[in-house]
Amino acid sequence: MDSIIQGIAIYALPVIFAITLHEAAHGYVAKHYGDLTAYAQGRVTLNPLKHIDLMGTIIVPLGLYVLSTAFGSGFLFGWAKPVPVNFANLRRPKRDMLWVAAAGPGANLLMAFLWALIIKLSFAMPESDLAKPMMLMGQAGITINAILLVLNLLPLPPLDGGRIAVSLLPHRIAHRFAQIEPYGFMIILVLLFTGVLGAVILPFIKVTVIMVAWFVGL
Repeated sequence: MDSIIQGIAIYALPVIFAITLHEAAHGYVAKHYGDLTAYAQGRVTLNPLKHIDLMGTIIVPLGLYVLSTAFGSGFLFGWAKPVPVNFANLRRPKRDMLWVAAAGPGANLLMAFLWALIIKLSFAMPESDLAKPMMLMGQAGITINAILLVLNLLPLPPLDGGRIAVSLLPHRIAHRFAQIEPYGFMIILVLLFTGVLGAVILPFIKVTVIMVAWFVGL
């Protein structure tokens, strides 16, 4: 039980910031390209409380973490309140959709680098009582953000990768592809619980972690 509590303490901040700042980035870029929907609702903010979804940000990740700790395997998964974006308000909806969608994974990549720098900082203060917690939290931060980065880039609506694909595909094909969206979340859950999702994205997650570590010199 103590190990689970310690693990939750290490993972709590990385998970909350990874999920919520991902959503905030969508709102910020949407505002930049002309859609003020998220801004009007107070969602273009770095305050995690504005983005936390009780089920997706806390209960599901916590439950999956406890299960993975108990059984020695598992896959962390979660979500925040989706930032509302009215793509029709964007100055060039089809083109600008790409940048709005890419903003979330981009935020996760940036956070992975920031957590890697925290690990480097912990190495610079080996005598401090904070060094080990910083290192463990940094490792958790890199892992969580790499998972969300790769997961959200899957070309499946409503994931960001699906919206990027819709932006890049010719209009007729994009319209048909976008019709998958109502079923996208169910497809993701089926892939998750059958183990297919983990098998597909795990190699890309490992490459992302290695790339981030190499870039900052870990």
